[in-house]
Amino acid sequence: QVQLVESGGGSVQAGGSLRLSCAASGRTFSSYTMGWFRQAPGKEREFVATISRSRNTYHADSVKCRFTISRDNAKNTVYLQMNSLKAEDTAVYYCAASLRVGITTAQEPYNCWGQGTQVTVSS
Repeated sequence: QVQLVESGGGSVQAGGSLRLSCAASGRTFSSYTMGWFRQAPGKEREFVATISRSRNTYHADSVKCRFTISRDNAKNTVYLQMNSLKAEDTAVYYCAASLRVGITTAQEPYNCWGQGTQVTVSS
């Protein structure tokens, strides 16, 4: 298993940008499909984006063309670049790792989770 630590959250005005980072421990990072999820107050945790071992990506419709997931295996890090932020993007953002091969949007296959980082967008 890997241990995950997110960073880069904060407060920003609508229309602004943030880049989240998720640093993973261990030497098998490149073997994992990585994902970002978020949970807004009073709502269930939802899928945001995922990147496979072969760097195929998939983004939720709500963030397409605004958010971009990427990974740097040499740094054991996955990123979420968030542009044109909206108030409805306010949530705790979680990084997760799965050994399932390929694009994985469901939460169940992810067995390693970070502690989360808060993103607050003011309108």
